[in-house]
Amino acid sequence: MAAEKSQPFLSDVEELRRRARENISKGAVTSSYGADTKVVCDVLNQALATEIVCVLRYKRHFYTAKGMNKDAVAAEFLQHANEEQGHADQIAERITQLGHDPDFNPEGLATRSHSQYVTGKDLADMVKENLIAERIAIESYTEIIRFLGDKDPTSRRMMEGILAVEEEHANDMLDLLDQYA
Repeated sequence: MAAEKSQPFLSDVEELRRRARENISKGAVTSSYGADTKVVCDVLNQALATEIVCVLRYKRHFYTAKGMNKDAVAAEFLQHANEEQGHADQIAERITQLGHDPDFNPEGLATRSHSQYVTGKDLADMVKENLIAERIAIESYTEIIRFLGDKDPTSRRMMEGILAVEEEHANDMLDLLDQYA
């Protein structure tokens, strides 16, 4: 078997160094970034709104849960609210890394969000609405990941990590629905 001639990792280190000095005000966004940052940030701001709405819904459910099994279910709601807040923080940070502003404006938040803010009439309904919201996030984030592809691997990996947690949340809500509701 003939040995293949390998290509150098970087063909021109001097060129790489020169490009790094260009447009230094763009921070992490270099000439190798393959997407339109405005379009990516518009999509990420929708994900940010989705996470914020999820935080608000889970927090409301935490405080308003009633019934015999409320303590265990409410504890799960609070844990999920905190994790969703962490997702919102990650997304907001990425938007700023891309040179844009995260949209925390409460006006229009519900329309920017992919999930809905549904209060639920009882514990079973709350769990069901949270499961529906998680399923919406899973489909939405899967689509975002496909959209980002190789054009923005950092945002894609961030969304993949968030997606994995959303899938865990959906599984938790399904378990609660089967167990308590």
